[in-house]
Amino acid sequence: MTLRLPSKMLAVAALAAALVLPAAAQDRIKFKAIGQPLATGLIQKNKEQPFFENFAQRTGLPIDVDYKPIDTLGVKDTEQLRVMKAGLFDIVSLRVSQNSRDEPTLLGLDLVGASPDYATGRKVANAYFSTIDERLQKQFNVKLLGVWPFGPQVLFCKKPIAKLADVKGMKVRVYDQNLAKFIEMVGGTPVPVSFADTHQSLSLGVVDCAITGPSSANSAGWPEVTTHQLPLGFQMALNGYAISLKAWNQLKPDQQAKLKTAFDGLTSEIWTYSEELFQDALNCNQGKDPCTTGKKFKLTNVAVSPADLELVRGAVTKVSLPVWAEVCDKSNADCSKKWNATVAPVLGLK
Repeated sequence: MTLRLPSKMLAVAALAAALVLPAAAQDRIKFKAIGQPLATGLIQKNKEQPFFENFAQRTGLPIDVDYKPIDTLGVKDTEQLRVMKAGLFDIVSLRVSQNSRDEPTLLGLDLVGASPDYATGRKVANAYFSTIDERLQKQFNVKLLGVWPFGPQVLFCKKPIAKLADVKGMKVRVYDQNLAKFIEMVGGTPVPVSFADTHQSLSLGVVDCAITGPSSANSAGWPEVTTHQLPLGFQMALNGYAISLKAWNQLKPDQQAKLKTAFDGLTSEIWTYSEELFQDALNCNQGKDPCTTGKKFKLTNVAVSPADLELVRGAVTKVSLPVWAEVCDKSNADCSKKWNATVAPVLGLK
């Protein structure tokens, strides 16, 4: 026997179903995210973008993200904190050194000489995390979710070099004030050039040398216009993920916890991947095997001398910390005091 429902009940059921669908759709949250530049290469391509494109799956949250690399947006990478504060985006893949003019406290994360290797870089990032988070929340209504590295930033030159001191009299592309002061100390002329413009600047002779990570250099074709690489790490190129407090406060406490766990997972993946890329890219740039992640070139690999290592390590106390502290303390009275209380002990500095 078939049970027939009255037509009025069917109409009510249909109306209820129609109302449920939009309600479920309305329950989904939409965020806009700024990514790393496409030009920076494999971390952006293989780790960051897939994470944001599968955001709901990776976080277990009903959140859809409109993710755009910054070099496709018409926004400068030096303006990330400003556009976040203005409420134009919800999540940012924060370029630390590029935004340090707007917030000098950020640069305490990556002073020249402070993170000569990955293990030290992790310790510095963990020690300084809460200081940056508090500052970003106070000044920009932005919460820090994680910190990760592009990896050691090394020197590429289109003129022969055998040691760091050979940059004396050369024009060197830099990306923050801290690095600029160090290059001045060793006799070079620092020239601020955006990453996207560096290949052309090398090609045209605007700069003689430039500093970035070996994998990013490979992806951007720097070895086409340079001849030598000196794999001496000046900085770890630490970057971060941050969310506007408006977007963060939209989430319930359990959702916030899920989001933080997902970003912890992503940043942990990037730390491991970055270290794998670093050595592989150094090989690729000089045409050696194994080379699995990049294109082979024929750069001369300059051996790092103990004297050069010592020069960079000594930069923390001689140049990078005093120069940065003077600038940072002007805008944030406790800036260097907090760094000395949190990061200095990790580095064995008194």
